[in-house]
Amino acid sequence: MTLAALADVLQPALKNGHAVGGLVCLGWEDMRAFAYAAEAEGCPVILQAGPGCREHTPLPILGKMFRYLADNVDVPVVAHLDHGYTFDECKEALECGFTSVMFDGSRKPLQQNIDETAAIAEMAHAAGISCEGEIGFVGYANGENSAGTDPIEATKFAKETQVDAMAISVGNVHLQENKEGGLDIDRIRAIEATTDVPLVIHGGSGVPVAQRTELARNSAICKFNIGTELRMAFGDALRASIASDPKRFDRAQILKDTHDPVLSATRRVLAALK
Repeated sequence: MTLAALADVLQPALKNGHAVGGLVCLGWEDMRAFAYAAEAEGCPVILQAGPGCREHTPLPILGKMFRYLADNVDVPVVAHLDHGYTFDECKEALECGFTSVMFDGSRKPLQQNIDETAAIAEMAHAAGISCEGEIGFVGYANGENSAGTDPIEATKFAKETQVDAMAISVGNVHLQENKEGGLDIDRIRAIEATTDVPLVIHGGSGVPVAQRTELARNSAICKFNIGTELRMAFGDALRASIASDPKRFDRAQILKDTHDPVLSATRRVLAALK
């Protein structure tokens, strides 16, 4: 069994100069490809169940799916709740076999975010699992605007919450389909100078690949969340499969055609973080 907690894979990443992919799952086909891609690359992987995934599949099922995959590959697999918004949601994930929870209190006032994140981190640590929190706010492409992470607030947040990983807002944006932007290196340096907590970039799909690699090797950023980039690869493969034969109707056969393209795209993502 290769099931791991978030801290189990991020602390070696911080020490040895690499990062781990937090891959946003939507269903069996993509999470299976993610796990096999990680095995092929010989690196750990974080399988993430975000709000969209949880809307589609209940947490008890997702916990079993993640743990099944961990049992069947020979690299560490983290079963991670992404963007949990309440204590009860994080508690349910813990009870369903997740090994890491991310509480997102980033829209709340600083002290409320700290207090609620600290309570969830305490619960997680008591159960032997990890907790990620977010300070600052990572916005959405064509949606809510970001609020950059204040280094002083990040120091306070890390110290008072005791999180195992800290998501920061440094120019990254959720759901970005292109890689035309880049992260605020000065802000990253200011944050990492004040804390030894591994840092997380949400919205990693919008970060240029070369910058991901540079930061993975030479900064405290130890986790890049990648969702949009791999969903686009899945969508392209699905469209190609359907277009190849308009008479096809067997869902299992159509979805099977997504496996190899998504696996290849995932290997490229993970290789760039080594």
